[in-house]
Amino acid sequence: MKQLLNIIKYVLLLAVSVLLMRYALQGQDLSRVGQYVREANYSWLLITTVLSALGYFSRAYRWKMQIDPTGHKPRYWDVYHAMMVGYLANMVLPRMGEVIRCSVLRRTSGVPVQVALGTVVTERVIDVLVLLGLLGATLLLDFTTFWKFVTDNLLAGRYDALARNRTPLLLALGIAVLLLLTLAYAVFRNLERLRQNALFNKAVVFVKGLLAGVFSVLKMERKGTFLLHTFFTWLVYYLMDYLAFFAFPATYDLGMRAGLAVLTFGAFGMAAPVAGGVGPFHIMVQGILLVYGVSKEAGIAYALVVHGSQTLLVVLMGGVSFLISMVKSGRKAVSAEVAA
Repeated sequence: MKQLLNIIKYVLLLAVSVLLMRYALQGQDLSRVGQYVREANYSWLLITTVLSALGYFSRAYRWKMQIDPTGHKPRYWDVYHAMMVGYLANMVLPRMGEVIRCSVLRRTSGVPVQVALGTVVTERVIDVLVLLGLLGATLLLDFTTFWKFVTDNLLAGRYDALARNRTPLLLALGIAVLLLLTLAYAVFRNLERLRQNALFNKAVVFVKGLLAGVFSVLKMERKGTFLLHTFFTWLVYYLMDYLAFFAFPATYDLGMRAGLAVLTFGAFGMAAPVAGGVGPFHIMVQGILLVYGVSKEAGIAYALVVHGSQTLLVVLMGGVSFLISMVKSGRKAVSAEVAA
């Protein structure tokens, strides 16, 4: 029954990806999209692919730095191959890659799954904090651009009316504050009852894990090296998106702040629980490029090419890592049988 539910879940997630991709392409001139894709300068995409590979190597080293203090000392290449197999699995099974890479590492290096999984949670916590920081920086650095887009397109002329009469806005703000206070009071009054609720307990565990993940970095040796690899990983992500601008005439003149915006919102799209971020990534990137004056056709072409090149890289690197890991785990199994 559980297996059937998992199959249904993955089929539904795949359907969501298809529907989102259809939404992203809806009402667009597909011939123009194809033209943008054909006319792209793929030399820039080759550069971003090389940078991306370097980023994966750095990320694997960072993961090894997290595992070493647990008392287990896996080889670097075992850590790297396990990580790439996990990324490959995420292309098919959303969010299962984290568990699968820990399982692969157990087979090749003997690191317990729960130990490796704990380091992955910490890694994700750090990435979420970095992403939230990037979101704040993006909105602060280009607040005028985003605000103009909201007032001109989303509010569609209603901004002037709101500016003249702020009563509805103040009323909405007052209601929101009242609701928050009511919610806080209700939580306080029913705290004991909530502690018996499974969903509430999961939220508490998540917050505790978030804090534990943050403070675990403070206890790590060579914190400077760890932070350097974290910085390098996100710098690579940024350069991948920014340098790809030069591959398309429509995005060639976009600045570094636009690259930061694409990185930030594109990362939110990749974090969506769908296979490989297909659909959410394309919609987010297309929408952000629209803010900077890029047409929908050019925006979706950029998203398709960038996402496609990175997907091919993961399939190539992950496929090689999968084969190597399977061969090594097979050898370990044979050695164990001989020793027995």
